[in-house]
Amino acid sequence: MSEQRPERTAPADLSNLKRISVRDRATKVAADRVAMLPALDATISDYLDCLPGYLGVEQLRRLANAIALAHAARLPVIFFVGGHVVKVGCSPILIDLMRRGVITHLAMNGSVAIHDYEMAAGGATSEDVAAALGEGMWGMVRETAEALAIGARAGADSGIGFGAALGRHILHSDLPCGDLSLLAAAYEHARGATVHVGIGCDTVHMHPEADGAAVGQASHIDFRILVSAILEMDCDDPDVGGVFVNCGSAVFGPEVFIKAYNIARNQGCNLDSITTANLDMIQHYRPGVNVVARPAAPGRGLAITGQHELTLPLLRMAILKALH
Repeated sequence: MSEQRPERTAPADLSNLKRISVRDRATKVAADRVAMLPALDATISDYLDCLPGYLGVEQLRRLANAIALAHAARLPVIFFVGGHVVKVGCSPILIDLMRRGVITHLAMNGSVAIHDYEMAAGGATSEDVAAALGEGMWGMVRETAEALAIGARAGADSGIGFGAALGRHILHSDLPCGDLSLLAAAYEHARGATVHVGIGCDTVHMHPEADGAAVGQASHIDFRILVSAILEMDCDDPDVGGVFVNCGSAVFGPEVFIKAYNIARNQGCNLDSITTANLDMIQHYRPGVNVVARPAAPGRGLAITGQHELTLPLLRMAILKALH
């Protein structure tokens, strides 16, 4: 009995393909946007002009331009930062932008307040967690817990909130490195500064000085202050809007912002023209959804991926270039 073999598939005939000239094809990459080579003694402005006009660079330029437009229109520019912004040495960048009036409000989670105080008090922060954890000594620094407890109680009792009270305390304590404090700079230059705390998330909550009622009240005041800052973004101009930048906060920043944003919308605030951005070395789910995608109109939600110690200095210079 002979074996019956299946018919082989014939090669496709490509002679009748519809084709076009390369001159008629839409393209996404062009020679006039490739990198140029700045001279060794080039100005930072020239250096920025030489960067290739694609992806991350374009996002950076768009963010810088949006911030410059918001500044010119006297609309809020709000940064929400996480602890690593301080830990990689970027505080002076944000302090300078607050001093210039570019950043109008600085929000942060509780870890930033801890690192900010420690940098001001001793010029050093961020311990070796693995080395200290075995003995149960991680986060057991007395002075930091005492200072943040003072800030929380003062913020609750006075009604000015956690960020302002702690900033005032740092500013008036004449600390050795007080010029490195974000909170002190915000208080000195009358910029909004808010600390958004999750009870049990911060090392200072392990200490006997921690007063949950004071921390909760002071931080809730700060949340309402942030809501007021978002309300000030109200603008009917379709071409100009306020700016919200989430920088290194994977959870607190996007979660706090989306609630404040929702309240502003509930109160009839027009936020159609705001620009939002997430800056981090990894693009996480919450910032991508609650900062970049949901609140901003198409094209106004930006994501810049990179390490803060690289992206923030570049962003500052791009902002200053756009302002001038």
